[in-house]
Amino acid sequence: MIINLCFHGIGSIAHEREPGESRYWVATERFLRILDEVRERPDVRLSFDDGNRSDVEVAFPAVRERALRASFFALAGRLDDPASLSPSDLRELRNAGMTIGSHGWTHTPWRGLGADDARRELIDARTALAEASGGVIQNAALPLGRYDRQLLGRLKRSGYQTVYTSDRFPTRSATWLQARYSITSDDTVESIRSVITHRAGVRDVRNLLASAVKRIR
Repeated sequence: MIINLCFHGIGSIAHEREPGESRYWVATERFLRILDEVRERPDVRLSFDDGNRSDVEVAFPAVRERALRASFFALAGRLDDPASLSPSDLRELRNAGMTIGSHGWTHTPWRGLGADDARRELIDARTALAEASGGVIQNAALPLGRYDRQLLGRLKRSGYQTVYTSDRFPTRSATWLQARYSITSDDTVESIRSVITHRAGVRDVRNLLASAVKRIR
């Protein structure tokens, strides 16, 4: 089993694009300590959502310094935004051995989208990110973690190799749908240590059941 840890922003957020976004930004020093905690754990995988510039300015140097690897899920609609990852940033990350994935076009939930919006979020965004990063996009991370059976079917038909959620439980390394733990500003090294070392408990079972309901509804 593996543990997927997901970060969204590192450091101090200048302004919230969406209500509550600041909750998912982690102070730089705390982020570095978390990386040190997991650097010798091959069962822990790292990912970064939303494509904030802190990914390349703070996270990338720290990940590379520790000889780690990570996946970066960018937004195609923010490639020209100075507060977000640019095409050159994506190419730099890819050339350094990092994985580039799609987080869609506008950071809108993909569940319940009409055909045109779904094509833009699942297909057009992937194409734009592939062109921007200079390589194939095989993985996607669900904006806000929302999904249902119809969306999973769309993602499979679209050819995504792996899809990442926010379901918060350990997962098998080869599973198509990968659960992740989103790190928040309230997390500490101790809370992350608890996540990666604890045995399965009631909370994991509850999260597994919730995921099962999403897959069939």
